[in-house]
Amino acid sequence: MCTAISMCMKENYFGRNLDFEFNFGEKVTITPRNYYFKFRNGKIIKNHYAMIGMAVTQNNYPLYFDATNEKGVSIAGLNFPDNAMYGENIEEKDNVASFEVIPWILTQCGSLKEAGELAKTMNITNDAFSDEMPPSPLHFIIADKSGAITVEQTQDGLKVYENPVGVLTNNPTFDMQMWNLSNYMLCSAKEPLDIFSSKTDLKAYSRGMGGIGLPGDLSSASRFVKACFLKLNSVCLGLEQEKINHFFHILYSVFHLRGSVQVGTSWEITNYSSCCNTDRGIYYYTTYKNSNINAVDMYEENLDSDELVSYGLIENQNIDTVNKKKSY
Repeated sequence: MCTAISMCMKENYFGRNLDFEFNFGEKVTITPRNYYFKFRNGKIIKNHYAMIGMAVTQNNYPLYFDATNEKGVSIAGLNFPDNAMYGENIEEKDNVASFEVIPWILTQCGSLKEAGELAKTMNITNDAFSDEMPPSPLHFIIADKSGAITVEQTQDGLKVYENPVGVLTNNPTFDMQMWNLSNYMLCSAKEPLDIFSSKTDLKAYSRGMGGIGLPGDLSSASRFVKACFLKLNSVCLGLEQEKINHFFHILYSVFHLRGSVQVGTSWEITNYSSCCNTDRGIYYYTTYKNSNINAVDMYEENLDSDELVSYGLIENQNIDTVNKKKSY
């Protein structure tokens, strides 16, 4: 399962946790402007916006989990089991395989408005990338500095929702996630007032009691509520490093620790957390094994190339011993 966030702090930041019981061998991957995209619907795009994100590359094709293009449009695909419904081609639609949705949007759209209009023309098909890689059940959050939308294709067809909170997790459908938020409308970052009864004079005995009732479990509905509460109430003042650190702290609030979510005989963990400064094209990440923040700058590469550029994730944790005197 996963959590994705879009957040504007003067500049815009977009990122996610990818939670799963195993690693996919993902790498930070840059697709330059002249990489040759041939989509299953027959459309060929030879020149397009460059993008950076986390992907697995198969047969020289970037299978993105999340990415941002050079215009600051970002998109992430999140697991949507039992709800995602793909079908056969529809003649009057743009037929796009699920693994193509991210490049389909990011190659062509320079704003969230354009992305929303293009998304409405899509029919997400059940085409597999290969025999070994069947289609994954996904829904998508698309964002830029102006806001966010959620794109879902279920048995009721493809829907594009305005996403006023800039957060997405997994099931249930996005309209139900927003409906569920109403259950927590009394939660607040402020000290609570006694509204229990006109006959009581109750006092808060601890800081943070305004948030009593916020869920603490790792289900997708609970993560959605908690991530929304922290994102919408959090305050960040400072330089770029502080904003990046602030963003990661929100993601860490819904982090999957090994042993906390059992899947069969294994455990789901947060394989990586990411935060892209979408204005600067810098992709920051941490991994389960390495909490140091690492960065890849899209603009340090030749974006007019036609070759993918990938950087493997740094998994070795660096620990500085500040009073080290011994030599080993």
